[in-house]
Amino acid sequence: MKIYIASDHRGYPAEKEVVSHLKQMGMEVITSNLVHNDNDDYTDFAIEVAKNVAKDDTSLGILICGTGIGMSIAANKVKGIRAARCIDVDDAFYSKNHNNANIICLGMENDISKMCEIIDTFINTKKPEEERHINRVNKIIDYENGAYNEL
Repeated sequence: MKIYIASDHRGYPAEKEVVSHLKQMGMEVITSNLVHNDNDDYTDFAIEVAKNVAKDDTSLGILICGTGIGMSIAANKVKGIRAARCIDVDDAFYSKNHNNANIICLGMENDISKMCEIIDTFINTKKPEEERHINRVNKIIDYENGAYNEL
């Protein structure tokens, strides 16, 4: 599986460890080429990963910043992206199994072992199979594509 990953300056130390973990799992990992510095913008990293994931619907994305909130907001502006901020394995499971999230956004509130556990859950969880969840995701996609404009 192809995984796109990026972080801002606050998430970069964790990103390096997550990349190592993913490679040990046999994942194809693509990291950002953007430069990290003390004044980098999470938005640049989020949009870069989101664009790549949107082009390849068989891939997933991982974004890491201070809280994961800004990354999820920015990534969700890219058409085709369903980015979810996850703080535990339950969030990771439900974001993928119910909402078909294709990017997970993490903050630095967890240590690296917990972060990897959350990521593993996200990667290994199946996409929605229940009709009610599929229908809900399809409504999101339809809205994104211009349906329901009267709302």
